[in-house]
Amino acid sequence: MNKKEFNACVDNYADGLYRFLLKGLRSSDKAKDVVQDTFEKLWLHCANVLPEKAKSYLFTVGYRGMIDVLRKEKRLGGMELVKNTTHSHNEHYSDLNETLHKAVERLPAVQKSVVLLRDYEGYTYAEIEQITGLSEAQVKTYIFRARNFLREYIGEMAKVI
Repeated sequence: MNKKEFNACVDNYADGLYRFLLKGLRSSDKAKDVVQDTFEKLWLHCANVLPEKAKSYLFTVGYRGMIDVLRKEKRLGGMELVKNTTHSHNEHYSDLNETLHKAVERLPAVQKSVVLLRDYEGYTYAEIEQITGLSEAQVKTYIFRARNFLREYIGEMAKVI
């Protein structure tokens, strides 16, 4: 991979990789750090990465970086940050979107990652298999379990609302 192909990878895949990591890490700064580390690793190993395999390489390295960050946070303890965001707008507000995001946050890390890759980013099972290192059967199982959990969680919330 040459410099031009590397720059094309940055242009083509940085936003998608960032969105995926942001959903998994729930922190813009952490997602940006992992994206930066991922592209740094691509640059260091660009001689070994074929341009047509760059997307898979980036998401694999990004996924592994995200898992490392999540494990580190878990090991350090539950120091949760207080969110200082306020919602002030005059548009119609839907609780379903908020409920869905809460439900996704409750998923185990692996299920959350595969659901985000499949349903949010649109990857095939084979691509998710390459990115995560899981078998295709495991990917399908995790997606099935995650969707069932989401369906049940949203169903319970609908009864409350």
